[in-house]
Amino acid sequence: MRRWRRFGADRLYVTAESGKRVGVVDLQSGEVSVDLPVLEEGVRRAAQAFLRSDVTELVLPFGSTIDLALMAALDDEDAGADDPHTGERGGSVRSRLERLTDEGWHVVHAVPLGRQGTVVEHLLIGPGGIFSITSYAHPGALIHIHDRTIDVDGRPVPYLRDARLEATRVQGVLRSAVGSELSVRAVLVLQGILEMRADAQPEDALVVARHEIPGVLRRFPGRLEPARVDAVAAIARQRTTWAR
Repeated sequence: MRRWRRFGADRLYVTAESGKRVGVVDLQSGEVSVDLPVLEEGVRRAAQAFLRSDVTELVLPFGSTIDLALMAALDDEDAGADDPHTGERGGSVRSRLERLTDEGWHVVHAVPLGRQGTVVEHLLIGPGGIFSITSYAHPGALIHIHDRTIDVDGRPVPYLRDARLEATRVQGVLRSAVGSELSVRAVLVLQGILEMRADAQPEDALVVARHEIPGVLRRFPGRLEPARVDAVAAIARQRTTWAR
């Protein structure tokens, strides 16, 4: 857990040891945002423990404040279930992306973007390009994807806007660090019941179901030479690259 106070905002960011985002607590309004509803109670109790400790950052072991509910939720995502359409065994987005590393791709997890508490879940760099990847899990929910918006069970969510902004920021940092032009595309990986017309795929972002990873990324035509892929990945792995 880490507190971020700037520009009139006061937030507490909660992440798992793997870098997986767990939730955000707005300490001014008391609003709690979590990717999985089962985590909300644990996040609230984590926030209470944090505020009682009067520190800027706090690490709690599983089994105390963020308890077995969190462990179960994260384990469920890692294990997954057979996909009803493809028959493919489930797996976390992280583990699915790691399958590409034997094919000339690099994956950097939990990239700390700037000093505002933002963490890029996954940065994928390979022959097909550079991708800023964010995932959201809504098991059993109906997710409508439009060209500019996404609704979850009829409720609009800012996933596309946030993903685009994140990709733009990542692109700016990498261009500055690499010293040459490159492009970063936003990727949203969603778990739920996806409904999207063939012509509704956003132009500047890729929205896919979890079971489509990593296959959909393998199909991108080659854009970057291996030497350039390795060079950009080496820069992306340096923490100092993102501390600006």
